[in-house]
Amino acid sequence: MKKRYAGWILASPATIAIGLFLILPVAATIASTFGDEKGLLAPYYAFFNSGFRRGVLWRTLEISLATTAISLVVGFLTAYVVAKSPGRLKSILIIAAVFPLLTGVVVRSFAFLILLGKNGILNNFLVGVGITDQPFSMLYTQGAVIAAMVYLFVPLMILTLVGVLENIPEDVVQASASLGASPAATFRQVIFPLAVPGLIVGAVLVFTGSFTSYATPQLVGGERQMVMGTLMYQRAMVSFDWVGASTIAAIMVVITISVVLAMSRIARRLNPMAT
Repeated sequence: MKKRYAGWILASPATIAIGLFLILPVAATIASTFGDEKGLLAPYYAFFNSGFRRGVLWRTLEISLATTAISLVVGFLTAYVVAKSPGRLKSILIIAAVFPLLTGVVVRSFAFLILLGKNGILNNFLVGVGITDQPFSMLYTQGAVIAAMVYLFVPLMILTLVGVLENIPEDVVQASASLGASPAATFRQVIFPLAVPGLIVGAVLVFTGSFTSYATPQLVGGERQMVMGTLMYQRAMVSFDWVGASTIAAIMVVITISVVLAMSRIARRLNPMAT
């Protein structure tokens, strides 16, 4: 009997903390959106009836999905190289992947201002080598926001996938080759299905992080590329529209959970053993 309840007793402090500091505040935020005098769902009707707000929501989804897709490709290829590298080189590559995480998000976002500005490093290089006579307007575009977000979240994808790829038995890969499978077939039928659990976790981390991001879109995208995080901040801290900000937060929670569940379902279809 004691062993039966030991796990619950040990987990109870963390469970209580999550309930008090996460679940209850989120539930209170969502509940505040249903007390409008105009109707139960009036704040949500107001949000979706605004073309501007729908555009912000769609832009946020585009940026988040593009960031996730690019991070999956870049992170998977990089993680595969790291996982197959010898011991000392592998350690160096992992340190190089983790190093950007040692600096703050704001600092890394400011780096893109220096890199992509009209007088930035990239434009000065392009003008210097004669590719263009005038600097390009790279900042405050959707592409700049996506590039900055990929830079922020690729290290998370790499770290998530390295452990998964390292645990794929080399005997399985060799057996596939000995049975006549080409490298492409081995990747498609052996390596990729076994890496699906890591892909799920990495995709969820990148999507949720990019969908709820505030600092990077604000610095790199500005008002031209407003996303849900910056819109929520504007409604709460500039307009003092707490109900409107709570409505945006509730929509973000619902969409994040829905996309995560959809990713998990797709992954289970690709690999029935993925969890």
